[in-house]
Amino acid sequence: MSENSNNYIAHTSDDGRVQSVKEHLTQTAELCRDNALPEFKELAGCCGLYHDLGKYSPEFQKYIRGSGGKVEHARFGASRIINNCKTSYAAMLAYCVCGHHAGLPDGGVRNDNPEQPTLNGMLKREPYDCSGFDKEIGDRFPDDPLFEKLKNLPDNKEVIEVYTFLTRYLYSCLTDADFIDTERFCAPDAERGLDGDFAAAYKKVCTKLDGFKCETDLQKARRVIQAQAYDCAENKDADIYMLDMPTGSGKTLCSIKAALRLAIKNDKKRIVYIMPYTSIIEQTAEVFEDIFGSSLPVLQHHSNYDFDDPEKTADESGTTSEKLKKTCENYDAPLIITTNVQFFESLYHNKSSRLRKLHNLAESMLVFDEIHALPAEYIQPCLRGIGYITKYLHSTAILMSATMPDYMRYAEKYIPQSTIEYAVKDKSLFGIFDKCKYQYIGKNDLGLIAEKALEQENALVIVNKKSTVRELYNICKNSADHEVYHLSTYMTPVDRSDTISKIRVSLDNGTKTVVISTSLIEAGVDLDFKSVFREIAGLDSIVQAGGRCNREGRMKFGNVFVFELGSLHREIAVKANITRKLFEEFKNVSSQEAVQEYYDRIFAVSDDKIETNSITELMGGDMRVAGIPFRSYAQRFKFIEKEALGIIIPCEENAELIESLKYGAASAVRKLQRYCASVNKYELDDMIEREIAQNLYGDVYMLSAPDYYSKETGLDIKKEFDLII
Repeated sequence: MSENSNNYIAHTSDDGRVQSVKEHLTQTAELCRDNALPEFKELAGCCGLYHDLGKYSPEFQKYIRGSGGKVEHARFGASRIINNCKTSYAAMLAYCVCGHHAGLPDGGVRNDNPEQPTLNGMLKREPYDCSGFDKEIGDRFPDDPLFEKLKNLPDNKEVIEVYTFLTRYLYSCLTDADFIDTERFCAPDAERGLDGDFAAAYKKVCTKLDGFKCETDLQKARRVIQAQAYDCAENKDADIYMLDMPTGSGKTLCSIKAALRLAIKNDKKRIVYIMPYTSIIEQTAEVFEDIFGSSLPVLQHHSNYDFDDPEKTADESGTTSEKLKKTCENYDAPLIITTNVQFFESLYHNKSSRLRKLHNLAESMLVFDEIHALPAEYIQPCLRGIGYITKYLHSTAILMSATMPDYMRYAEKYIPQSTIEYAVKDKSLFGIFDKCKYQYIGKNDLGLIAEKALEQENALVIVNKKSTVRELYNICKNSADHEVYHLSTYMTPVDRSDTISKIRVSLDNGTKTVVISTSLIEAGVDLDFKSVFREIAGLDSIVQAGGRCNREGRMKFGNVFVFELGSLHREIAVKANITRKLFEEFKNVSSQEAVQEYYDRIFAVSDDKIETNSITELMGGDMRVAGIPFRSYAQRFKFIEKEALGIIIPCEENAELIESLKYGAASAVRKLQRYCASVNKYELDDMIEREIAQNLYGDVYMLSAPDYYSKETGLDIKKEFDLII
């Protein structure tokens, strides 16, 4: 083969153009450097330079010319690195290069055989001749930049944890660069990225906050507490800010204002807002979009649709869908709102489709809303992830909650080098937000709860299951005295928003009102009821429900009645048992002392799982960087077992969008999220089997039997119809 670099082909395009291996490697290496922070640029560039070294082999060249079979080319660069680079980062580069298509592999053990899909196994497979690499590029290994970062860590476990995190980071730099360089060659006209103006957005949120009335004691206390958070953001430097503010004190707008101020002050590239539930994302995104408008576009990324699948982004209709595709692939946007599931499972995944966005979390603001909702057994990896992103990737995190657990003791253990600042130190005004009395009223049936709710001037009833919401609504809906409303994720976001607007008008007009809802109303929904009934659950949920009671302090005290119906799901039952005992032990279960006691007991139940949930636990005593189980840990890291899926509900307003899906319009998928009801996987499977749901393409599904949905109560897949013969 000639030494002409064009004879070594990396890619061919549909229009007959050829990209050489040398061009692809050097260009990808440069993009890797662009993706990386200054201290990691040379390592990232090295990843790019070696990732497709195997394409120099005669076997690959036959394959790309159509005269040979497919070649496993990724392992050759990894083998060259391991054999020729004797530094602390060699294994790191090898993992990235070897897994840049299939995902980061398990390291395995020394005696793995060549058939095993581990790094150790793949490195033993038969080598091919890649001498073209030596002729055109040659080995280029930088000095060891990791040694100084690793040598001062307290123990070998911490070395492995940090090494693992930085490997995933470099892998992100590599896979994104590889995708982009290939895209530029194959689709040179593709558009990428969204822009925003933090300064303009900051002015708008300040104007919004300044426009709120400040007349009552509660409103004045809200402003004083928020001012502490702004002062801390302005004058205190920290890796992590703890924003502990009571329910009703305006955490959402306070946090985004503080995040914008810190982003401007410290020249951050983006803000990522991370929330526990999809329903809260939709509500918060609507608030932000109303405030920021075109100054700061909001990208929602959650489980209704996962845009990582390239089959879903084949839209040729224009810029909108192209930008949607790119921002969802690598978070190339100024403001992203996502879920805990998406964020942390991406952070601990091994596949490029998830990890590709990690490098864009560098030099960013991360805002974690309702941080108390982290599953207890995942505290260690979650805190490590937050700590490492702030320490090693120069980002800043805000953790906020109205019921803040004592995470400090775990932070001191798992991220001791992080600097943490409490944004609100003076809590003397918190008591002003203690504006309702919590009463445990024991076991009741739905009929009795309905009767008690309808005795109130207005009331909110929150239950644990969507099916219970519908059942209780059906009992109450024929009330002659009250307007009765239903809220659950069986309803689409557009119908929920419409219902919430009607509820707000009803309450403002003084109309007797009863609302029956799932927990989706407990955060991010600014409604004010005189009485709240809450089915027993964790104390955090009880206090969140209390945030909807006497919210503006118009009465001396509102009432929160905690009741039980029957058996509970095991996870809720454990929390409910603790809550029940706290009612016996504390006069006020919403007090900071009761809340801390609740979390102490929750964490005590999960202590063993907290301690053992780390990648190093899977390694046993074999703590070698060449034996890290990336793939195995990713498979084990399932943040929640039953994540909701979205099913499109057809209507007159979305008919054109649904029709456009037939032609691969990816931009329509995002717009259709507002018309999706949430179901579990088993519910969707049942609907498909009964032919009341149909697959449109990929994993996009639509309700095909409109009679199973109503705007008032949402999806009812168990609905029965009277047959007329």
